Formats: sequence, C-alpha cells, structure tokens
Amino acid sequence: MKRHTIALGGAGLMLGVSLLAIPAQELTAELPEPPEFSAQSEPIFVSVSDILEYKALPEYHEPDWVTSKYVEAGTLPPVAERLPKEPMVYKTANMPDGIGVYGDTMRHVIGGRPEGWNYIGGQSQGWGGIDIGMSECLTRTGPLFTVKADELEPLPNLAKSWEWSEDGHVLTMKLIEGAKWSDGDPFDADDVMFYWNDNIMDTNVSPLNGGTPETFGVGTTLEALDPYTIKWTFKEVRPTQYLYAMAYGTFCPGPSHILKPQHPKYNADNTYEEYKNAFPPEYMNIPVMGAWVPVEYRPDDIIVLRRNAYYWKVDEAGNQLPYLNEMHYRLSTWADRDVQAVAGSGDFSNLEQAESFIEALKRSAEESAPARLQFGARTIGYTIRMNFSANGWGEPDERAQAVRELNRNLDFRKAITIGLDRQRLGDSLVRGPFTAIYPGGLYAGTTYYDKASTVYYQYNVDAANGLLDGIGLVDTDGNGVRNFPAGTAGGGDVEITLLANTDYGTDTNLAEGVIQQMEPLGIRVIANFQQGTARDDMAQAGQFDWSVERQGSEVVSVVQGTSALAPTGPRTHPFHRAGTDGTLDLLPFEQELVDTVNAFIATSDNAERVELMKKYQRTFTENVYSVGLTQYPGALIINKRFANIPAGAPIFMFNWAEDNIIRERVFVPADAQGDFELHPETLPGAPGSAGPM
Repeated sequence: MKRHTIALGGAGLMLGVSLLAIPAQELTAELPEPPEFSAQSEPIFVSVSDILEYKALPEYHEPDWVTSKYVEAGTLPPVAERLPKEPMVYKTANMPDGIGVYGDTMRHVIGGRPEGWNYIGGQSQGWGGIDIGMSECLTRTGPLFTVKADELEPLPNLAKSWEWSEDGHVLTMKLIEGAKWSDGDPFDADDVMFYWNDNIMDTNVSPLNGGTPETFGVGTTLEALDPYTIKWTFKEVRPTQYLYAMAYGTFCPGPSHILKPQHPKYNADNTYEEYKNAFPPEYMNIPVMGAWVPVEYRPDDIIVLRRNAYYWKVDEAGNQLPYLNEMHYRLSTWADRDVQAVAGSGDFSNLEQAESFIEALKRSAEESAPARLQFGARTIGYTIRMNFSANGWGEPDERAQAVRELNRNLDFRKAITIGLDRQRLGDSLVRGPFTAIYPGGLYAGTTYYDKASTVYYQYNVDAANGLLDGIGLVDTDGNGVRNFPAGTAGGGDVEITLLANTDYGTDTNLAEGVIQQMEPLGIRVIANFQQGTARDDMAQAGQFDWSVERQGSEVVSVVQGTSALAPTGPRTHPFHRAGTDGTLDLLPFEQELVDTVNAFIATSDNAERVELMKKYQRTFTENVYSVGLTQYPGALIINKRFANIPAGAPIFMFNWAEDNIIRERVFVPADAQGDFELHPETLPGAPGSAGPM
C-alpha cells in the first residue's frame, strides 16, 4: 500500500483552519423536537429479582410425548436428571399471561442465509433470531427494557451469580452447575475458557458479533478456578460495564467438545478458515445451550429448530421450558418477513423498514387482522460512517487514502452534514410522525441523551459549498465534480465509494438519497451495494470510504457495547481501527472521546456518568464524528394467538425483540394452537431427525 499524505499548504487541503471562515452560529441551529407518536407503548418496570431465580423444585415436568416416547423407552434420561442442580426458574408473577402450555410453533421469515453453525468462529446463522434461540451467554440483557433504571444490571444466565473483590479489580463468577448441552455433554468452565482463549484472544478468529480482547478491557484476564467458577481480573476498578459485554453476542460460548477438535491449535491439519466452516448449515443437531436445536435445513427454503430436551430453565410449576416445540425460519427476504407477519402466514417480525409502516398499520387495524403491532421508542437510526484510519486499515489505494484524509478534516465533515436534507431523507422512507432528524451520537429519547449537549448543523447547501471551496476542493476540469488538489490522487475527481447493505430496502434508499444530495456539492458518490454478509466482511476489513450504517446498541443503551463508542482499542471501533502497524492515529477530539468513554466505564456513579455522556455527545456532534441521517421507531408484529408477550417490548434496545420477549416463556393457549409442526413428537438427534442423539 502506497500512502499519500495530503499537503498542509498551498493548493493542499487545509486540515486545521478553513480558507473560508464561516462563523459556527451560521451553521448550527436548535434541533427540532421529534414529532409526537401516539402508537408507542410503555413497559411495566420491575426488579431483576421479580423475573427469575435459581433454585431446586420438588418435581419437574415435560411434554407428555417426551416422557412416553423417549424417557419410558430408555432413550432419554428422566427430566430431573437432565436439568441442573438448581435450574433457572421464571417467576409466574412476571409472566403477562402466567404459566403456559406445551405445543405449537413460531413461524419466522428471514432474509438472511446461514453460513453454518460455528457462531463463535465467525459464521452467520442467518440472523432473524436463529442465533438467539440457539445461543446462551454468561449474562442476558434483552429483557432489561422492563428493569427499573435504578436497579439496572444484566440478568444472570449461564453465570448464575457474581461477586466483586474489595478492591474492585476481580470479579468471581459462579456458573450454573449441572447444565448440559443439547447432546447431554456437561456445560462447564472448559467451554468458557475455550471461547476466551481460542476465539476471543486468538486474533486469527473473528467471533461474529465482534468480541475482541478490548471488548472486555485492555489487559483483562480470565481463568477457571474450578469447573463452575471463573475469575475475571480487570485493570479498571469495578467496571460493571463489562457485564453487558458478557451478554449476546460477545460472550456466548460454543460447545468446546465439538469445536475444539476443529481448531488449528488442537488440529494441525486444519486452517482457521476450515475451523470457521467446519459445521455448515447441512450439519444437523449442533449442540446448543439454547431452547431450540437445528434439525432441518433446506437451502433457500427453511430452517427448522426443535425443542432442546436438556434445556436448563423451568417455570415455577417445574415445567421444563420452552413451551413452544418448534421454530421455523423461512428463507425469503426481510421485506417478505413483514408481509407474511401482517398476513398471518408468519408469526413474528421486527418491523424495521419504515417504508412498510403505513400498510402494516392499516392491515393491523382491521378486526380480522391475525397480527397486532406494538411500536416502541425511536431506537432505529442511520448514519454515514467515514473511514478515519489514515495509516493502513484496509490497505487503501491512493484515491482511498486521499478520501480518508478528507474524512479526517472537520470542515469537510461539516460540509457533508449540512449538505444533507435530513427531513427529506426521512420523508423519502415514510411520511407521517415516524422519522426524526438525527444529527448523530446518542438517540433522542434514550436514557443518556441530552438535547442541550447536542450540536446540530442545519441544512445549508451554499455554506457547504463554501466550506468545500475553502479546503481547496474545486472543479478544475469543468465536469461538475470537484477535484483533488494537484499532487493528490493525481488531481482526479473527488469520488467516494458508499458501502450499503442490499438486504434492506431502507439501507439502499438512504444510500441513494445521500448520493443524490451530494451532487449539488460536486461530490461524486458511487454506490457499493453488497449483500449482508459480504457487506459486513468489507466493513470489518476496512474496505470502505463511507458506509451507510444502522447504529448499534451502544448508542441506545450506552451501558452495553460501551467500548465501541470510541476507538478505545485497536479493534473496538467500527470505522476507526488500527493500521497495519497496530497503532491508532487518533485525532485530538477522538482522544477526548476515548478518555470520556473510559472514564464512563471506570465509574459506577450515575451522576458522573450522566455528565460524561453529555460531554461525549457534545464532542461527538460538534466534531461530526459520523453524519447522522434519520431516526425512527420499530414495531413488533406478533400473531394474536401468542401469549406472554410483555407490554412495550422494543424491537431493539438492549437486544433484539426475539430476546426481549423471552421466547422460551411464550406459549399458545391450547384452544388457539395450530397444526404447524413439521416434525411432531421428535427430538434433536432422535428418530425423525438427522444425526446422533
């Protein structure tokens, strides 16, 4: 890679001071209030202790057909022997409709396609809730939207309890004792340590949701004290933030007894690519800790999951969960997911595409509608992420290097942000009180958002062109596109590639809107539309100039994924990672963001955290760290036959709705059950399914 540094004088780009000084007050304005939206619902707030506990019960139960067909036949141990010493018990008072009944299916439709089942090795399972149904993590965050703010802390899960040392540097966790993988193999600290040592800590492996050593704090160590006790040691004092990082999807261990023999560290004949792809989607009955196990896969048709006979959670009556016997994932498109959920041929959808809102609302309002809609807060937001790495991440060519130098120029970023009509972008998706102007940073309406700390640069094409003139970008050849200065990228046209995901209509619509609105600025933006997995791979590899991105959980909850709010480590941040030499070339304001985020992680004082996030929001938006586009709510579409759906469940906050609603507790009343099961009265690995038990 040949690096080209843009000059700091003469015809070069002025990285410090614009040649055209425009007073800041002419660029900024008061951010308009988001429009009122009466369709939003509110959750009922409780304590963590109101939701669950771990304890032994006098007796346990399971579906009658499991007992008669498998236990009495001697092919499966009794349910009490398959459960942990003290299973997780969901409390009846917290279940909206109480103790459930067994049976029925939840039919999902997804637009993704599974690469395979090695989630911790970097394989996508197709999204749409498949991985959430199969994986369990040390802690759990999805249901936290119902937890009281002053008691907010991740739910226990595979880690049933934890305790801090007196000095706050050591966290000792007790794992659930006696739980088993779906093939009956014991779950213990070996699984946790394999995930940590040979996946998180091995830089040749990229766990799917981006778990890295920095995710849990630079210098953090983890060790097993015994089969059911692990010890974390942190550089920081009592960094409770990392409890959120131990939830989905950055600390969900895989079955070491199956994965370990394929890992190059333990199998010299395998490459890392072979390890990643050792369990393709055709491989059935991969051991899981989740409620359902894959038993059928038909390419471009369906994935079927059946109940896990070794699942380690029960209700207060001792009924082993889940209540639902089967999960379907029809392999179609994300837009079709909404259509089928509204029509009743699908049962569940996270309505995320704003373009579908009006039609979905009309249909759900009809008395005969099979599904209901439940809108949450505006926790869906899009932004343009600019690649800030100028020292080699992604190995840019001369043109891409010149674009990165532009990205690092504040006046350039200001020009781009004021050159975008955000109201028009939002209206292009859906008209009505749905979308709101999003300047970037934390979302309006979330816990740590502060409007007074949010700098909003208002739409002003003339001022945008003035800023671009001032940094030496002019159209020297008269073709309507500005040129780089002579000596920079050959003085060619300023062409910027925009990476976007074709799996979602919203992503491509916004990308096309950005491209169109950059034309009056003389900036040629070229779409690089890629399907989801390919797009994700390019973004992870740093092979982009700009990227249209839907923001993650870190800007919603802040307490989850906090380290990704700034480049706190070489690989923690989505659009500024270390170059080929392993170093981060941080700009001064980025260092301020890093210091602020690290201070937030290090303190548990709520008042101090509030002030730190005010500082973060001002630094972020004042420096246009990413260019916000639009923000809007999502809606949960759920078939009316399902019970135990909590009020106010957002489609995305601490996690996706599939986790928020606690699917293992969801049931269908006996008189409403349908005949949808494709593999009735079968268990993973047993007759009727492929593979060994």
